[in-house]
Amino acid sequence: MLDIAPELRRWIDRGREFAVATVLAVTGSAPRPPGAAMAVDTDGTVIGSVSGGCVEGAVYELCRTAMADGRPVVERFGYSDADAFAVGLTCGGVIDVLVTPVRADAPAREVFAAALAAADAGGAAALVRVTDGPVDVLGGALLVRPDGGREGALGGDPRLDAAAAAAARALLDAGRTGTATVGADGSHCGRPVTLLVESSVPPPRMIVFGATDHASELVRIGAFLGYRVTVCDARPVFATRSRFPEAEEVVVDWPHRYLEQTPVDRRTVLCVLTHDAKFDVPLLRVALRLPVGYVGALGSRRTHEDRCRRLREAGVTGQELARLRSPIGLDLGARTPQETAVSIAAEIVALRRGGSGLPLTGAGMPIHHDAPDARPEPAAGRPRVLTR
Repeated sequence: MLDIAPELRRWIDRGREFAVATVLAVTGSAPRPPGAAMAVDTDGTVIGSVSGGCVEGAVYELCRTAMADGRPVVERFGYSDADAFAVGLTCGGVIDVLVTPVRADAPAREVFAAALAAADAGGAAALVRVTDGPVDVLGGALLVRPDGGREGALGGDPRLDAAAAAAARALLDAGRTGTATVGADGSHCGRPVTLLVESSVPPPRMIVFGATDHASELVRIGAFLGYRVTVCDARPVFATRSRFPEAEEVVVDWPHRYLEQTPVDRRTVLCVLTHDAKFDVPLLRVALRLPVGYVGALGSRRTHEDRCRRLREAGVTGQELARLRSPIGLDLGARTPQETAVSIAAEIVALRRGGSGLPLTGAGMPIHHDAPDARPEPAAGRPRVLTR
């Protein structure tokens, strides 16, 4: 649902009724990840997508049915050679889809509205919905904020909300959307309740140190990938807005001093392109001790060896040095700044998604590596209606 927050927020504000289909889980190869959403209103208007086209027609009909009867439903779409006319994914994967009606009298409509407003404004919030469990909690919704505040209720035992909020905050901290299972009584031993947790978080940060030609190309591709990009360099003649128009901010400061003062998290990527020991060593000494997702540094293998020697002399441990990706990027044979930027971006994506960086042709490896739930792969079956 939060995947299409701006459009759905407008629908909510205008009082429109609709049903929204959200990908719960993915097994194998599938076009869209968990959290991908498609919505259909009473006029038949469609926004979003759950499969890139493979099963959209069937999902459209599920949404229309859910709006008519007011009941949420879970459907699994797979691939079956046994039935040439079955609706399924041509890529061979399996997706579970939750369809939720959001009618004017829906008890959770206000919770959905608050969650959509937070996501549309770029804030951090997690929307929790029950996908399987006792009948008294089906259809409930809970909005969880980073500070622990929450709105709405799942119903049933009050302790369930606390357990669901804790599970949601864990996924929210990681910026992930996925499923979680807790006990209906809030414990890990009670009757299981399966939750869909959709996380909305601000875009991750990319901080590029060194206002170089390589940095200019990396800033461009970083912004394209959805990062909030900052360029930092101590030299004001190079660190200018005109040279880096795609950057969210351009900072003139000593790199290590800026990094000590700016907020980072586990999704932040740090790209050190200064290629100068007087900048690199104090900067990397700070960077390798921060809880960030990626630290890479430009330079030849000889430069890397010299840099590591200097860092060890500065007190950086072997465990900290093991986090450094240097020479930065994947082996693409890159030579130009543009090619180098692609190489760096490819390494960041591979590390974030668990990819190998090898060619997919003939490799026999999964195309998608970050599916949070491993599910059996049955052929598409009848929808499972969630009734109260």
